[in-house]
Amino acid sequence: MGSALIGLAAAVVGVTGTLLASVLSQRLLARVQSEQFDRQQQSAEAQWRREQQVAELGRRREGYMQVNASFRRYRTHLMDFLWTVHKGAVTPEARERVEEARRDHHSAFAEAQLIASTVVLAELDGMTAALSEVYRRVMSLEEGTPDPDGSFEGLRADFDRLWERWERMRAEMRADLGAGNDPDGQQLIGPRRLPPRPPDGPETAQAV
Repeated sequence: MGSALIGLAAAVVGVTGTLLASVLSQRLLARVQSEQFDRQQQSAEAQWRREQQVAELGRRREGYMQVNASFRRYRTHLMDFLWTVHKGAVTPEARERVEEARRDHHSAFAEAQLIASTVVLAELDGMTAALSEVYRRVMSLEEGTPDPDGSFEGLRADFDRLWERWERMRAEMRADLGAGNDPDGQQLIGPRRLPPRPPDGPETAQAV
């Protein structure tokens, strides 16, 4: 009788051990799977963040390139218009070229302001205000009501100051992009200044 009880107890212990081992194995497997899933989720989330950062950098780069292009075009056409004002040769076509460049500039700056970093945004806002002021001064000269310091020579100096402000803005853009080159891929080799008055009329300013 004692042997039978011992045998039964051994059988019960064996079955219980098997059942416990199965339960523990399932729990261990579930834990391992859960940890694997968590790691996969973390990896996927990290990858998504990296992709978002790359996309955001691309958007900022494109916006900054557009700002640079629009600034150069607007400044050039506004300088050319100043020459025509100085010569007394303003035409509707000349004014429309300025207005078209001004509209393009407003559009590019408005888009960039939505994606720019805080530091670059401050530079964009300052540049927008400076450009608007120079535009107003040029148009006041053309209309015959110049500012007290709004002579032709005074406005030439305004354009030099605009270029210097652009250099600061460009430097902030480069820093924001973490790049060593300009957002538009070009290297600055000198300030673009208003050239001496040509004998036959306005001349588009070139980098010197």
